[in-house]
Amino acid sequence: KELDGVAICTESGYHAAIALNCLNTGLHVLVEKPMALSLQDADQMIDLAKEKNLKLGVCHQNRFNPPIQKLRRALDEGRFGKLINGTARILWTRDMNYYKQAPWRGTWALDGGTLMNQCIHNIDLLQWMMGGEVQSIYGQTGTFLRNIEAEDFGAVMIRFKNGSIGIVEGSACVHPKNLEETLSIFGETGTAVIGGLAVNKIQTWQFEDQRDYDLTDECTEISNVYGSGHTPLYADFIEAINADRKPYISGEDGRIALNIILKVYEQEGHRCV
Repeated sequence: KELDGVAICTESGYHAAIALNCLNTGLHVLVEKPMALSLQDADQMIDLAKEKNLKLGVCHQNRFNPPIQKLRRALDEGRFGKLINGTARILWTRDMNYYKQAPWRGTWALDGGTLMNQCIHNIDLLQWMMGGEVQSIYGQTGTFLRNIEAEDFGAVMIRFKNGSIGIVEGSACVHPKNLEETLSIFGETGTAVIGGLAVNKIQTWQFEDQRDYDLTDECTEISNVYGSGHTPLYADFIEAINADRKPYISGEDGRIALNIILKVYEQEGHRCV
């Protein structure tokens, strides 16, 4: 059949090769996170999409969560004043049955660890809210409980070029089940905490000024950690093709969170590929 585009939802280590193949044959590409396991591959994907005038989108669906959209609006309106810090906490559990179910998980060649697989969504949200441009990164990881090649816990400190600081706490070791995925943003004149199982509930919303939309309830009830953002993400990608515009989450966007994680792995002496 004649195709306009493809969605790549394979093991992470195959994303880049399949994406490059599809782009070379003239297909628009929506790729699951992480978009690649190296910056070289990510850059090749971005460059090829530009060269071929094709759309390259990355699946960070939590950006479409209504509470996250509300938070982004408050940031764009300058309601936080000077940004001070933000924290991304991903406190989940992934037992050995999870890794045995799909042996590629937790391997350097096809996956990476908790930061790359479980935490990249919230790391993406953190950098998106805090300004994106990274000045320095320091992280530490450990493999405490799971019999895997990569890490089951990671902690990261990020200094952004605007001076703000980002903190990441990511775990697959929480006993006995998933606890929370929370994004907190702190500024001179505003504090917001978006929590729930998948950053889907506003837990704290305090600002120096008041707006009409402060009183609206954007909580989205979900039954799994994937949230409800895939439908609007796919709708946006289809519209981007039809309207010949960039997807809401482009390859350049997907590269930023990937870079943060790879810098941590590099400091720890690990390479995904």
